[in-house]
Amino acid sequence: MNIQGRIGTPDTDEAQAALETLRLWAAEAHPAEITALDPAIARLLPGAPDSYPDLARDYDADFRPDAAYKAAMPDLQNGPSSLIVGAKARIEHVGISNFRLPIKYKLRDGGEVVLETSVTGSVSLEAEKKGINMSRILRSFYAHSEREFSFEVMAAALDDYVENLESFDARLMMRFSLPLQVESLRSGLSGWQYYDIALELVESAGVRTKIVHLDFVYSSTCPCSLELSEDARIRRGRMATPHSQRSVARISAVVEPGQTLWFEDLIELARANVPTETQVMVKREDEQAFAELNAANPIFVEDAVRAFAAGLMAEPRVGDFRVIASHQESLHSHDAVALLTEGPTFAQTSLDPQMFATLIHRG
Repeated sequence: MNIQGRIGTPDTDEAQAALETLRLWAAEAHPAEITALDPAIARLLPGAPDSYPDLARDYDADFRPDAAYKAAMPDLQNGPSSLIVGAKARIEHVGISNFRLPIKYKLRDGGEVVLETSVTGSVSLEAEKKGINMSRILRSFYAHSEREFSFEVMAAALDDYVENLESFDARLMMRFSLPLQVESLRSGLSGWQYYDIALELVESAGVRTKIVHLDFVYSSTCPCSLELSEDARIRRGRMATPHSQRSVARISAVVEPGQTLWFEDLIELARANVPTETQVMVKREDEQAFAELNAANPIFVEDAVRAFAAGLMAEPRVGDFRVIASHQESLHSHDAVALLTEGPTFAQTSLDPQMFATLIHRG
């Protein structure tokens, strides 16, 4: 029947023919397809109730669905490809972000610590699939988080949900803040320094890659400003101070297969190559020491990323890496930034517009 372009109201025969066409289609369609087209269609099908049932307004706290009830529940997200909205295109990653739970982490000295962790989990979705069951990602983490540690939790969860979701590629990330005690420079005091760390496990084409990300916060004294300050002192007898600022480097390192790169190892590597880490507990002698330490290690942002790179290149447990640094200038109203990569893992043509803006110290 073709009613395209017709003028006037369809007659009874045309309506009857349309109803028969609709019933024939609905007999073969997935319930989710019927719901997506119009939920009222269900009332036109054979066996439908004569009138819409009266609905109770109280919550049925004692109701427990059996297997048959759950099997008959509509599942629009995992429906057929005919329900796909927009282009039938492959999605590289779809999943959840900022799902939080406590995770156990091993420390280098043999101890362990439980930290609140933010989880991001995603999988690829082929062009002919409508969607994924995201709750499986959460359930996988809960199934393993009480008895496994960090990367072990991620590997077990990845095994679970790649199989359950029939995905080819997957990515898991766990972000947390690690507290470590750090001694002051001269007074003998110590305090808790918090390090923002993320562990990433990527599976692509059957190959898994472990990546550790560290945000390292340090002070950067401008070498040019330092020289100009000294010039004013020497040539004109004028008191002058070089400008320095809080700076952040995000170090991302691929852990070579079969190797263990402890959090403490990566932190110490960063500190060894750029020693002007910001301080926790400070007395007058520590403040003076920090001024001397900065004067002994003036650094442009270009110097910083190369200094971190030198340490990473010398570490046999590290494969590809990326270093992003932001010196949040006290002289200028803008920041000085740099990015250095080694190897194909972090090679990129386009930058996230907010990449450098995320290099902040939250305290």
